[in-house]
Amino acid sequence: MFGSMQRGVNAYAKVGLETSVISASPHKLIVMLYDGALVAIKSAATHMAAGHIAEKGAAITKALDIINNGLRASLDKKAGGDIAANLDALYVYMTERLLTASLQNSTALLEEVQGLLLDLRDAWTQIGEKPVQPAAMAHYPVLASA
Repeated sequence: MFGSMQRGVNAYAKVGLETSVISASPHKLIVMLYDGALVAIKSAATHMAAGHIAEKGAAITKALDIINNGLRASLDKKAGGDIAANLDALYVYMTERLLTASLQNSTALLEEVQGLLLDLRDAWTQIGEKPVQPAAMAHYPVLASA
């Protein structure tokens, strides 16, 4: 009985997430990627502390996937200039730290990456709170696709 109820809840949550993604602006999508990576890292830390090796690995893999195939892939390095290049280098650094955290079971390294992601997420959130004039758009990293 509870298994089928849980499947229903999961299906409902998936539809809600898909609807959010479809209706989100490119800016909001980046914030959602940061949120997803942060949740995955928190989950990895919880599983690491509990000694759940497979679950820890899955959570770190999810965070790596979001960083590399979401955040890094969305950068337009030509249009984004130095900012996009610096973000790319930071994402590479985060990837390396997450891999090391997994190998060494280091919650300190997870916390380091979490702090970097929180700082970037906060910056993106602040950008989104202000109306952006077209001439000012040149100062923000450009997404490869919208």
